[in-house]
Amino acid sequence: MRGRFITFEGGEGTGKSTHAATLAARLKSLGLGVRLTREPGGSVGAEIMRHILLSGVAKPLGPEVETVLFAAARDDHLTEVIRPALARGIWVVCDRFADSTRVYQGAVGQVDPRAIRALERVIVGDTMPDLTFILDVPAEQGMQRTAKRRDKPGGPETSDRFEAEAIEFHEKLRDGFLTLAANEPARCVLIDATLPKEQVADQIWRVVNDRLEPTLAPIQLADVSP
Repeated sequence: MRGRFITFEGGEGTGKSTHAATLAARLKSLGLGVRLTREPGGSVGAEIMRHILLSGVAKPLGPEVETVLFAAARDDHLTEVIRPALARGIWVVCDRFADSTRVYQGAVGQVDPRAIRALERVIVGDTMPDLTFILDVPAEQGMQRTAKRRDKPGGPETSDRFEAEAIEFHEKLRDGFLTLAANEPARCVLIDATLPKEQVADQIWRVVNDRLEPTLAPIQLADVSP
């Protein structure tokens, strides 16, 4: 039986990585095999591409080139990690996926949506998420969170290519994700991520149980998470 594919989306500082990890742990507690992964990255080739993209090296080449680079990273990630895991019955939980390209490079970067959809058809095909959580916080609050993260011991020393953008960029990101949630309610669930972390995690868990019924899934004892 094919595993389930769950993604987390949203702007910077919305808590995607935290809640993806929390959900993965809860699914594992049921005895399910879970692969927690991320984009850009998640596979050896894609992690190399991640460094290029988030360092800002590709920014001068424009959003069209960034779109192609994200697609190349996604192709490697899907081929090497996501599809093999799903085929084995593993549940894949991913911090960002194709929706981020639609919003960052499409809605905000103004890359022709037809080009983005064409790349999706070729690269992603029918491997779309079963469920996508869009975590929402006001742009200013999200940027405050990323600043606090950098101040923590062991945190990143500098902003990445997208965190460093002006607040107007992040406000457009938020609008893009809200539009996505409104346009695809069958797959996308909007979550108010300004609530306390525990409340957000519980909301996510309720949605997963209602929509995907993990307690009824076959137990997969092999834990393939990194």
